[in-house]
Amino acid sequence: MKSEQTRELIRGVALQSFREQGFDATTMRSIATQSGVSLGNAYYYFPTKNHLVQELYLEVQEAHRAAAVPLLADVGELTARLGVVLRTGLDQLAPFHEYAAGFLTAMVAPASPLNPMSPESAPARAIVVALFREAVDGAKQTLPADFASRLPKALWLAYLLLCLFWSYDRSPGQRNTTRLVDQGLKLFKAALPLLRVPGVRAPLRTLLDLVGEVGA
Repeated sequence: MKSEQTRELIRGVALQSFREQGFDATTMRSIATQSGVSLGNAYYYFPTKNHLVQELYLEVQEAHRAAAVPLLADVGELTARLGVVLRTGLDQLAPFHEYAAGFLTAMVAPASPLNPMSPESAPARAIVVALFREAVDGAKQTLPADFASRLPKALWLAYLLLCLFWSYDRSPGQRNTTRLVDQGLKLFKAALPLLRVPGVRAPLRTLLDLVGEVGA
């Protein structure tokens, strides 16, 4: 019991520090000091700072789910439902924009536990994929089954690219990212009829399969 309490204490101190100071200014030593534990004890529970950031990832995506699900209940049109998932996700990231570069640097290494495609990121990744699946499955429009099953993973990858764009967006209030979301959703809506065109369906399905392999 005490062991779990110590872990939660370290986790809580780290998450607060990440929110208030960002990735670079937060160190394992400062976390240990603020938690009142030895540095070795902090490393016992979390082998690296990146593992603590993973806890932040999960917290942000759980907040993303909590914000998106009630809104989805009141929206039926597919493109609008996707907009709910995308915009609520960006809303949860907004407090971290100032520190995005530090987190991004830690994410890009293929072997990093912060890599969105890493095994360690699976719980946070699953939340976002499930949100996109709920957006697709609950829409009033019925997509061909082979596309409906593949689309959520492709949308998750698109969301990652959107987050990358957002991290570099220095426009006031990241309005360029907002514009990208709006225009992207318009293009998606315009392209939906192509899913039922026989000569186009097979290449699009192959493309979605390739995207799914990237996110596997």
